Amino acid sequence: MSKKLEGKVALITGGSRGIGAAIAKRLAVDGARVAITYTKAADAAASVVKAIERAGGKAIAIQADAIDADAVAAAVEKTVTTFGRLDVLVNNAGTAIPKAFEETTLEEMDRVLDINVRGVFAATQAALKHMNEGGRIIMIGSAVGEVGRRGITVNNIQPGPIDTDLNPASGDWAVPQKAATALDRYGHVEEIAAMAAFVAGPESSYITGANLTVDGGMNA
Repeated sequence: MSKKLEGKVALITGGSRGIGAAIAKRLAVDGARVAITYTKAADAAASVVKAIERAGGKAIAIQADAIDADAVAAAVEKTVTTFGRLDVLVNNAGTAIPKAFEETTLEEMDRVLDINVRGVFAATQAALKHMNEGGRIIMIGSAVGEVGRRGITVNNIQPGPIDTDLNPASGDWAVPQKAATALDRYGHVEEIAAMAAFVAGPESSYITGANLTVDGGMNA
């Protein structure tokens, strides 16, 4: 039985841990060859690659700081050079400022914009040069215009509170976040990966420009 993403190639930015790592592993299970980028966590990135290879998949890790637009674009090119094509881009690399808005410095805001906006722009622009009909661009908590006439879908997955290193279910912020969900629990990275896998696959071909919320009912 052929897998949904057999023959496809996916690049996941920030794929060494948390949601990104879970998406990389899930897309590989569905048959995609996978490239992930990482900033500093070389060991974590290598362990994601090894996990995918142990399960019979193919993966590579590429060092590329999400703040460096040239490095991000180069990672797209390396993915294509290695695997011969690019079908799915998951713009997962992102950051946030864990402090009150009025206490945030301009330097901190510049960093957020460089990673969450400029980095996404650079990766998406580079990826579109290689994508054909059926291409998939998936944002994790960002948005971009559509390129629907080329048969490429663009969708935005909006996670609620997900148990990761950056937002642990046992952290200081966990009690109010959990209380705000209808399901009264944190989500798991695999639950975001499941949505990403669906959006990356052939059955989502008529979904584009959509905000797909996976938040345990936080916004319900």
